[in-house]
Amino acid sequence: MKESVTQFKLDSRLQNDSFLVGNFRLSQLRLLNDKNFLWVILVPRIAGVTEFVQLSTADQLQLLNESGAVSRLLLDYFPTDKLNTAAIGNIVSQLHVHHIARRHDDPCWPGVVWGYGKGVSYEEDEKNALINTLQNELKNESGFEPAPSIE
Repeated sequence: MKESVTQFKLDSRLQNDSFLVGNFRLSQLRLLNDKNFLWVILVPRIAGVTEFVQLSTADQLQLLNESGAVSRLLLDYFPTDKLNTAAIGNIVSQLHVHHIARRHDDPCWPGVVWGYGKGVSYEEDEKNALINTLQNELKNESGFEPAPSIE
């Protein structure tokens, strides 16, 4: 995996639409810039991977473990009625796994979030507070390293 990590480049659309929260052993954890939903993604830091099955068995298990940690955090710490987890790459083919904490009072419940209206960007202080909360709640998670500074 180390060779692939050095060749890894985040898709520019993911870069532009999200903020780095930190890194797990395999994946970047990023916060989507849409305060309509608490929405984070995991992006494995392996160059050229578009599908889960392209990961080695060890990396598949690592991604599942990281996804489990993020899912537990969202369910345990934030008001969540249903957690949506998906790896859909029709527009951005780089493998990334969405984790969306859905609520009955969110703007498009019970419909899907994709294609819903226009996103609402976080204010700087809101973004920083949420990233700090995510980092603090994950600080004891094995293999998680908070981003050194907020992007």
